[in-house]
Amino acid sequence: MKIAYFDCFAGASGDMILGALLDAGLSLDLLKTELAKLELDHYDLQVEKVVKRGIGGSQAMVLIEQDHHHHHHRHLHHIVEIINQSGLDDEVKTRSCAIFQRLAEAEAKVHRAIVEVIHFHEVGAMDAIIDVVGAVIGFNALGIEAIYCSPLHVGSGTVTCDHGILPVPAPATAELIRGKPVYSTGVAGELLTPTGAAILTTLAAGFGPMPSMIPRVTGYGAGNSNPDIPNLLRVAIGETADAASDYDHDQVSVIETNIDDMNPQIYAHVIQELFDAGALDVFLTPVQMKKLRPGMLLTAISPLNLTNRLAEIILRQTTTIGLRLRTDRRIKLQRRFQTVGTPYGRVTVKTSGNNKQDLNHTPEYEDCKKLAMANDVPLKTVMAAANQAIMAGDVRSEHI
Repeated sequence: MKIAYFDCFAGASGDMILGALLDAGLSLDLLKTELAKLELDHYDLQVEKVVKRGIGGSQAMVLIEQDHHHHHHRHLHHIVEIINQSGLDDEVKTRSCAIFQRLAEAEAKVHRAIVEVIHFHEVGAMDAIIDVVGAVIGFNALGIEAIYCSPLHVGSGTVTCDHGILPVPAPATAELIRGKPVYSTGVAGELLTPTGAAILTTLAAGFGPMPSMIPRVTGYGAGNSNPDIPNLLRVAIGETADAASDYDHDQVSVIETNIDDMNPQIYAHVIQELFDAGALDVFLTPVQMKKLRPGMLLTAISPLNLTNRLAEIILRQTTTIGLRLRTDRRIKLQRRFQTVGTPYGRVTVKTSGNNKQDLNHTPEYEDCKKLAMANDVPLKTVMAAANQAIMAGDVRSEHI
């Protein structure tokens, strides 16, 4: 699997991400061709080779005709409309809109407003659109299947913007990086911008040390300022290095707590609420606790971006007074849904496998249950018929 790892030793911004991808081999002509599908005008995208404290990199520059855009603003729905009405690939549209949604939500929380009233100054919006959509185009064009990121260096001191002088990290950036590993070494100035934070915290599958990989190319994206460290964002692009490279990889949060003083009737409600909030899995394990009291180990598996939300549900809904959190790496089979025909009706089948072959076919329980009830036959009879159809090769290839 092809992955990218961003080393944010000098933070990150939208143009630094774009510059790093261009430095790593992204074609500027291809990027411009794809960006032209947005049907935006009065701007130009250029790239310049620069050296920052002895290290070479590429600086992406979005040059905007200031006079044309000076007095205009754009709301989130304007930006989403521009993206969705373009001729870009659906995946590029979806991921780009998700980044802007997170950015707008962060701004809305900072300003104590609703997302619908948050606006971006036209020049800033144009710059952000090119950076965000350009980065997503770059990931797709380079065939990057998963993105990982180091802890984020945020800088220190203050930054001057349209709202005046603000602390570093800027309030919107501080909101975007909640739940992510960050640090500051005292380097003066803003190293991590809201746009850079929005792109990486939306798309990265995990934050931490470089994962096991075989790097094939390294790129450096340069920023505009010149702090006491090389103002560069490094990206390493390569393949996963372990024997499980034929499988999908990601990272998840594991949230755990031991409980021995709660009415067991409450567990079903808590588990359902966790699933409704986006938990990947929730389960109970009987444990023996202090003073030989029987208890339950409640474990929730969470996408990284939902860790805080699920932790809050457990703290609010149960009697626990503390949680344990960790980040685990997952190796997964690739999954898709197909159907098989049986004498009782069609049954959805979950097919899973790796890059080379299908390994498992599992009839969906709910489908089999409905058909068993509708035909007044035992559930095991429908399941057996579905498995027989699978063995006979009567699996439709279309996805559901």
